[in-house]
Amino acid sequence: MRLLCGVAVTILVFLPSGTLAQFLNDTSLTGMISGAKMPNPDAKMMVEADTVAYDMDADSITATGRVVIYYLDHVVVADEVNVNRKTRKVTAVGHVEITDPSGNVVRGDRVDLDDDLANGVVEGLELVTSERIAFTARNATRTDGDVTTFNEGVYLPCVDCNGVKGKKPIWQIRANRILHKQKDQTIVFENATFEFLGVPLAWVPVMSQPDPSVQQKTGVLMPSAKRSKTLGYSVSVPYYVALDPSYGLTLTPSVYSRQGLLFSAEWRQRLDSGQYSVTLSGIHQNDRDAFSGTSGDELWRGSVESSGSFTINQHWSWGWNVAVASDTTFMKDYDRKSGNSDVAVNNLYLTGVRDRNRFDMAAYGFFVQQDDAQTPIFAQDHDLQEKQPYVYPVIDHKVYAKDPIWGGEASLTTNFTNITRTKDDIYQIDMNGNGVFDAGDKTRTRGAAGTFDRFSIDAMWRRRMIDQTGGALTPFLYFRGDAIFSDPHNSSVLPETSSGLFGRAMPAAGLEYSYPVAITSPIGNQIIEPIAQLIARPNETEATYIPNEDAQSLVFDANSLFDYDKFSGYDRVEGGTRANIGVRYSGSFSHGFGVSGTFGQSFQLAGVNSFAKATSYDTGSYSGLESDASDYVAGLSLSTKTGFLASGGVRFDNDNFEVNRFDTQILGIGGPLTAALTYAYIREQPDLGINDNRSELQAAASLRLSENWRVFGSSRYDLVNDEFVRHALGLAYDSEEFSLSFSYSNDLTTTPSDQTFYLRAGFRTLGEVGSSVGLAK
Repeated sequence: MRLLCGVAVTILVFLPSGTLAQFLNDTSLTGMISGAKMPNPDAKMMVEADTVAYDMDADSITATGRVVIYYLDHVVVADEVNVNRKTRKVTAVGHVEITDPSGNVVRGDRVDLDDDLANGVVEGLELVTSERIAFTARNATRTDGDVTTFNEGVYLPCVDCNGVKGKKPIWQIRANRILHKQKDQTIVFENATFEFLGVPLAWVPVMSQPDPSVQQKTGVLMPSAKRSKTLGYSVSVPYYVALDPSYGLTLTPSVYSRQGLLFSAEWRQRLDSGQYSVTLSGIHQNDRDAFSGTSGDELWRGSVESSGSFTINQHWSWGWNVAVASDTTFMKDYDRKSGNSDVAVNNLYLTGVRDRNRFDMAAYGFFVQQDDAQTPIFAQDHDLQEKQPYVYPVIDHKVYAKDPIWGGEASLTTNFTNITRTKDDIYQIDMNGNGVFDAGDKTRTRGAAGTFDRFSIDAMWRRRMIDQTGGALTPFLYFRGDAIFSDPHNSSVLPETSSGLFGRAMPAAGLEYSYPVAITSPIGNQIIEPIAQLIARPNETEATYIPNEDAQSLVFDANSLFDYDKFSGYDRVEGGTRANIGVRYSGSFSHGFGVSGTFGQSFQLAGVNSFAKATSYDTGSYSGLESDASDYVAGLSLSTKTGFLASGGVRFDNDNFEVNRFDTQILGIGGPLTAALTYAYIREQPDLGINDNRSELQAAASLRLSENWRVFGSSRYDLVNDEFVRHALGLAYDSEEFSLSFSYSNDLTTTPSDQTFYLRAGFRTLGEVGSSVGLAK
């Protein structure tokens, strides 16, 4: 008996476990959809079709004509679906498409599953995962409820590549058979050919990789190859050991033709509150003479690197960074992760943030990664590691008042710093510029030997008010207080009287007044704002008796013109009565064109000028603030909707208006071209060892030749000596499934010049392979 239900029907069907409901929810379809999940026997299935027929004798249901089935977030689309309850077989025919809750899609001409739904056949298969990775096959067969075999299979790293409908990837893997072993979570390619642009490039009898659902799996990672003068040719082959979903070990043997075997092991672990890693590297060098005259002239060399970051709760976090080596150049010579800087910063930190309040505590140690002999000739320097400080700890805490005080904003900042250095950090300046150091040359100080503790408190209050004429009046008060313990043992920098406990207080009262004038016209809106700022305070005390560790960097420009205290740290505090005068301008014009700028000058009105005070650190020298009337400073920036941006700053001499410092940056993006140009000029500063003007020009550009191809390059040119300093040039291809770059760099600051070639290729889902060749080392 056969019962036919009308046209374009929607039916809610209750089916027992083991029929179409289980078929949809079981991963047995291909073994590569989503994780298995027991079907809910009470779940409802919705079937949309032109016609649904019930065959009572055969105990089967057949839906035909634009069939769409919804069940437990699965969707099945086909021309016809038949469910035979008696044989417990499910057949979908004609433009079959099945989508699971994870977004994986299976397409085929016909899908047949057997009575237990663990085995079956799919004809004309195409499987597209949620990561848009695809498998195609003439047919696919599932056996033993575990292994899916794709016959005449093709693996595609993407579908609709780069977002273009129907675009094919430029590489694929074709195999006689592709086996997906669900329990092992592996994909095995048998008799596999790697095709690039349709051309077979490589063949392997068997190749395996983790399936797309695997986050980590034991196996060999992409190797890399390099070459350098001191190391020879090298090959590194990382091997990852997946011990647990939360931790794993990467073992990387690297063979160097000149130096032998370097072994590296990296342990990484993810915990509930964060993650950490530890890397150990070591080598017994075959040819230590390759590093003759440097710290690398050792038989055994190695390093330890570690980092970690953890969350305590929503407000607090902590972590560390550690990088130390057997010698100063090991991590640079062997391209360790921490070897890309002259100093590796080791720290242990704790951070708390809540609302507008912040707490930071950290301890620091510094590992020097350059030989003494590599320091510039104008700054004769030795024993660099011994001169590095140990900071344990530095604590910063800043709190803002929740409610206004006297109608204004109030904040309290505290800082505690303990620092120890075993040797004075002093270097000698070649005043004559002839490379000969003698007793008449000047010395400069970067740090004093000894132990120093400082506790600082900085309380600030300010209130902004608008008067009846539209002017903005901002009175402010602040207080800096410091307690300093100084023990400069074995130091020749600080005077003998600098030992002991010192106190320092700096109360200040100030007033800032600005009068913005708005100009509106058909071409745009402009604001001109004259600003006058007056700060009254006593003279700075104790500057010559205490160390200066955190306030040696001083750049006076338009950005710092209206800073209440222009020193960069706590060890120095600006004193005396000072006025800062200037004007700000901003304009917004039609077509998205914008201009902003600042021009002004600073005046020491009374008291001792802190920037002219003589100390062994020479912090204020050539700053433009050492005279009672400072240099003039100006800054200007331009922005457009067309992709053109420009900014610059200049400092003019107060006496003759000559340029003492100038820098500008220009960035342009137009069509396929992106270019940047930077110019910097610093006037000679003989007392600081800069005997000639410095003027440099840097340029960088990237030109997109097509949708995927681009060329890029950069260059740095010394305008004073009329010579290039550094070059870089490269060609790159970028697409979703494949990337390739070839570049060349030449650093002319070394002798001989450091020339390096880089080659890198990246394959989506497979990984990266790279090689570099250095011609100088």
